[in-house]
Amino acid sequence: MVDISRSNEVVHPADDPQVGNLKTPINSSALTKAFINNLPAYRAGLSPQRRGLEVGMAHGYLLYGPFALLGPLRDSDVPALAGLLAAVGLVVILTACLSLYSGAGVKKPIATVTAPNPPEALGSEEGWSEFAGGFLVGGIGGAAFAYLLVSNMPLLLSVVSGGHS
Repeated sequence: MVDISRSNEVVHPADDPQVGNLKTPINSSALTKAFINNLPAYRAGLSPQRRGLEVGMAHGYLLYGPFALLGPLRDSDVPALAGLLAAVGLVVILTACLSLYSGAGVKKPIATVTAPNPPEALGSEEGWSEFAGGFLVGGIGGAAFAYLLVSNMPLLLSVVSGGHS
């Protein structure tokens, strides 16, 4: 039999092994920690409303494309507008889900290996309500920005190319 020492193990319990918070080479690397801690959900010094605004802008911007390019109205005369309305509709539904979560008894955020200092503001109903409000505004704004970019693509391309075709 081969004796495998514990020093060869790559997955270790972070603190209490009964919590299920495991330290792996991926989640405990400096690169992963830096990336996760710079996301708006964990970045230090942001208000819940600002966190929601940033997260909402990213979601609204990214949701527009699949609805406009792959949605049921992609072959109609208005795929861009249909994509905008579908993305805004989904952002509204997601905001309702965030609001439901805020009323379901939010608990204090749990520290993990990757995010050792979670924001305290998201540990209250008021913080989640502010986050949801920012998410709604940011999501609608992100979808509208993507719509404006796609709608004005010929103009933007002529500006970038210097008017040369």
